Amino acid sequence: MSTHDDGHTVAGWTGCALGAVGALAAGFGVVGWTPGIWLGLGVMVLAVLVTWILHLAGWGKPPGIRPTAHRGLGIRDAAARAGHPDCVGCRIAGRRAVRVS
Repeated sequence: MSTHDDGHTVAGWTGCALGAVGALAAGFGVVGWTPGIWLGLGVMVLAVLVTWILHLAGWGKPPGIRPTAHRGLGIRDAAARAGHPDCVGCRIAGRRAVRVS
C-alpha cells in the first residue's frame, strides 16, 4: 500500500460519485437538456452535504495521513464525534478538537 492517504473513505467515494452524476447532468444541460443544469447543480450541492454528513458520522478521515491499520474503506473513525484537529468541516459543525502534541 502506498504512503498516500487521499480520502479513500466511504464519505470520499460517495461524494465523488454524486459529484460526477451532478456534473454529468449539468453537462447534458449545457448541450440542450435545460433542466439538466439546475438538476446537476442541485446534485452537486447534495454531494457536498452528504459527504460532510458522512464525515461527521465517522465515515470520513481527519486531515493528514492515517495509520496504516485505519486506512481500510470500511473502517469508521471513532474520534469523529469529538472533531478532528485542523478540520474545517468539523469546525463548521461546532466540533473543536485540540491537537495533542
